[in-house]
Formats: sequence, C-alpha cells, structure tokens
Amino acid sequence: LDDKVLTSWNALMITAFAKGYRVTGDAKYLSAAKNCVSFIETKLLDDAKLLRTYKNNIAKIDGYLEDYSYFANALLDLFEIEPESKYLNLAVKLGHHLVDHFWDSENSSFFMTSDDHEKLIVRPKSNYDLSLPSGNSVSCFVMLRLFHLTHEEKFLKIATQIMESQAQIAAENPFGFGYLLNTIYTYLQNPTEITIVNSENSEICNFLYSKFLPESIMVTINNKSQLENLSKFSFFAGKSFSDKTSVFVC
Repeated sequence: LDDKVLTSWNALMITAFAKGYRVTGDAKYLSAAKNCVSFIETKLLDDAKLLRTYKNNIAKIDGYLEDYSYFANALLDLFEIEPESKYLNLAVKLGHHLVDHFWDSENSSFFMTSDDHEKLIVRPKSNYDLSLPSGNSVSCFVMLRLFHLTHEEKFLKIATQIMESQAQIAAENPFGFGYLLNTIYTYLQNPTEITIVNSENSEICNFLYSKFLPESIMVTINNKSQLENLSKFSFFAGKSFSDKTSVFVC
C-alpha cells in the first residue's frame, strides 16, 4: 500500500483548499489548509529545510525543487486569506533557501536538487509544465509574489531572469509552459495589490472574493494585531486599521 505523505502534493492541496475557502467561505476548507501546513511544519520541516516524504512516523529524502516551490506558493495562498505573519515569514525563508541552494546563476533557472542533496552524476532540471507545473515555473511565480509583498529586489531579479531566459521557448511551445506563461502575463500586467483591512463588512469582502482576479494579490486583514505584525513588509506600509472596512488598491 503506497500511503506515504508527499510534501509537494499536500502543498497543492493547501492551495486548493485556500482558494476554495475564499470562494465559498466554507470553514472546513480553511481548517484543512491550516492543519496541513501545521503537519508539514511539524513533521517535514527543519528550519528552512524540507523533507519530501513521511510514513510510519518517519520523514526522509531531501526535498526537491517542487517541494519547496509548491509549499512556498501554498503558504502565500493561505496567507492571503489568513494573514498570520508566520505564513509569510516562512514563505520568505523558503524563498531565500531556494535562491541560496537551488539557483543556477549561469543558466538563469533552478536545479531540481539543492547543492547539499545526494550527489548525482548531473544535477537535473525540469522546466516543462506538464500534468503538474514545473518547480522552476512555480518558483518564478513565488519570487514574483514575494517581491510584491516584501519589495526585496532579489526576488524580482530572479523572477525576471527566469522569464527572460525562457520566454522565447515558452512562446514557441505554449502547451509545455502554461504555468510560466501565466506568470509572465501576471508580471506584464503589473499585479494589482489589494488589501482589505477589517473584514467586518462581509458584503464588500464577498463581492471581491467572487471576482476572478488572476493578476492581483489580495490580502484580507481581520484584526489590528495582524496588521501590526505585518508592518515591516512594504505591502502593508501606510495602512491603518479602523472600525469600518477599508479596501486599499495599488
């Protein structure tokens, strides 16, 4: 029976449940997403180092690029609807880990394995978006999202280098680079930054949640302490909490 837990697949589930909660408001989806993040943090994460599989109380195998990129992306999806600083802080930490240990500066793309992974004859790469998006494409999207939330130029530089190096081949073979092309589109559209502060007015919130806004980054702040804990990030600079729902669009 193959019932092992995979970090990457569970990260995809977190993304699905986070988005499902935003659209439906069904609390069981939010609970499932948060519980899964807690499981990965507890069982499969040591500081910023992820392990790939878990079974019978044993976590093993160093995480691959897709484990890191999918989980960082999932954390950002959860953060947008449940903006606890711990989710963004961990996503930022994983983003730095990706750059420090997976990045190939000579060829402007990410390796599938980290520089401290089990040594192979060749460090493999896989840039094609097939039944699952490639770790390289998801990492590019993660870098772009992290830049908008933190304004750390390092993240934008990595994202643009990936897009510039692969835009031509992606245009020639769009069926093999769907996720990357979506990321390039988002970048060219210059994502709209939406911050909902005080979600008390459910009518406004539900209206925004019901809209398909793929080229936006929308974060809902539910209370004053959340906003205070996020004040160090540029995305939230200049925003204040009041008794009424406010929507900031940048």
